[in-house]
Amino acid sequence: MQRMRTIAPMLAVLLSGIVYARPVPQRTLDDFFKDFTTQWMRANPNQAASTRYFTGAEQDRLERQIAPATTDRRRERIRLARQGLAELEKFDRAQMTDTQRVSSDVMQWLLDSVVREEPYLDYTFPFEQFNGVNVGLPNTLTVVHPLLNEKDAANYVARLGQVSARIEEAITEGRRLSDKGMIPPRFIIRATIKQMNDFIAPPPAQNPFVTAFAERASRANSISSSKREELRAEAEKIVAAQVYPAWRKAIGLLQSLESRATDDAGIWRFKDGAEAYSYDLRRYTTTSLTADEIHQIGLREVARIEMEMDTILRRLGRMQGSVNDRIARLREDLKYPNTEDGRKIIMTDVETILRDAEKRAAILFDRRPKAPIVAQPFPRFREANAAANYTAPAPDGSRPGVFQIPLRVERMTKFGLRSLVYHETVPGHHFQIALELENNTVPRFRQIRAFGGISALSEGWGLYAERLAAESGWYEGDMEGLLGQLDSELFRARRLVVDTGIHAKHWTRQQAIDYGIEASEIERYVVNPGQACSYMIGELKIMELREKAKKALGNRFSLQEYHNAVLSAGTVPLELLEKEVDRYIAKKNGN
Repeated sequence: MQRMRTIAPMLAVLLSGIVYARPVPQRTLDDFFKDFTTQWMRANPNQAASTRYFTGAEQDRLERQIAPATTDRRRERIRLARQGLAELEKFDRAQMTDTQRVSSDVMQWLLDSVVREEPYLDYTFPFEQFNGVNVGLPNTLTVVHPLLNEKDAANYVARLGQVSARIEEAITEGRRLSDKGMIPPRFIIRATIKQMNDFIAPPPAQNPFVTAFAERASRANSISSSKREELRAEAEKIVAAQVYPAWRKAIGLLQSLESRATDDAGIWRFKDGAEAYSYDLRRYTTTSLTADEIHQIGLREVARIEMEMDTILRRLGRMQGSVNDRIARLREDLKYPNTEDGRKIIMTDVETILRDAEKRAAILFDRRPKAPIVAQPFPRFREANAAANYTAPAPDGSRPGVFQIPLRVERMTKFGLRSLVYHETVPGHHFQIALELENNTVPRFRQIRAFGGISALSEGWGLYAERLAAESGWYEGDMEGLLGQLDSELFRARRLVVDTGIHAKHWTRQQAIDYGIEASEIERYVVNPGQACSYMIGELKIMELREKAKKALGNRFSLQEYHNAVLSAGTVPLELLEKEVDRYIAKKNGN
């Protein structure tokens, strides 16, 4: 009896615990966004370092690493993307807010693109002149790696010590691919060999890995001069003892492939090349347009723009020859001296154009980035093959947005310079990318583009920015500048023709050059199928949606509000951008 009296209270306690235990909180969609992005970034030290995604010891550990250059790592990324898609599928879209719905759609599209690439992983050779590891590794350290204090500087040198290992991995990958016959065209191999030889031509102390470190570290006042020199000397030793030998070994691999390569330029040369190109076009344009359809759009736009240019050229008294010939003479007439002084003058002019654009943009945009933007030339070893580009600012403010321009002889001209600056900086890439980074109303993966960018919107916006400047009178009194804007648009229209020509219609490198595009650009399209099509396809869609909004809203249409609608959408596929613009129109109409 006494025992029963003892057990009864205990049972009551246990039962009360069962009755009153709190249920485990259900994982929310926002929790998933955060958790999965953290998992993704943890597996991508390059992204983690450039965005400073983590804090403390974990961030410090990642900032001392460089991501492996292996197929296994790419397959692990695909496995993780599949996992993310499966988890995302569990959430009910009907219960989502507008921001959550858009975020889910963006994540699904980006992760699906990662997964869809799996059959075509072998189509990318690790060494090439535009975005191979021989380009990516120097850019990761000399441009992207944060360098504000002594810890950053020490991490730089630690990462530099891994460069040779990454090159060795790429050599192994290159051998595997070459054994399968997956070899770049001969002219790509030669361009890459030249670029890589140029990179190791100076003594180690003058290599960009060392000079960029010294220059950037000199601006970090918290690093003592003795520590800076100690780390600089260590970097020089690593370049001499590890980096240069690895580069030479990679060059040897490429040289061994030269005799086996052909000059066939397009992806059609590989088995299932047509399917691979369809994947590339979908990834870069975010549409279902076929190569033939894109080719025809390009031909149509080339004819339209050349007619406009011919009219302006005639007003300038330039009557003789084709549009190409007359533009070539104008480009020559407006060239800078190909000297050190000429290089300084063009960069001074770039700075003037950029700061003037910031003032003019205030009328067209009521939302502008807080992050600053700076312009700088590419290092010499990259000049021959690089295209002007923009690197986003660091989220923590440790790095501004960076516009890089290759000062090779073809670029040493005032012709088209203004449009180039507008595209890459203000109101182009800097406005779109930096504003997205500063948008705290969306999940962090969208702010930092954790799962990749969407070229159709980013490059489409850049090209739209060029046209917007012309429409807004920025070229008033500057007919040559206006011609430069039209020539830039013509260039993007010709890209539609040339990219599809090379990869779907068996065009040769020379055919593409004869169509009016410089050799280094053609070589870029050869190693990056489909990307060149994103610019004009994106711009045409942004213009189409603007006209749609104007028609729907009439005198209530505001250009600033339209820009807000597009920019606040962030990095989205074009079909999703249209839905967001439709939502803006409906809200404005009170629906």
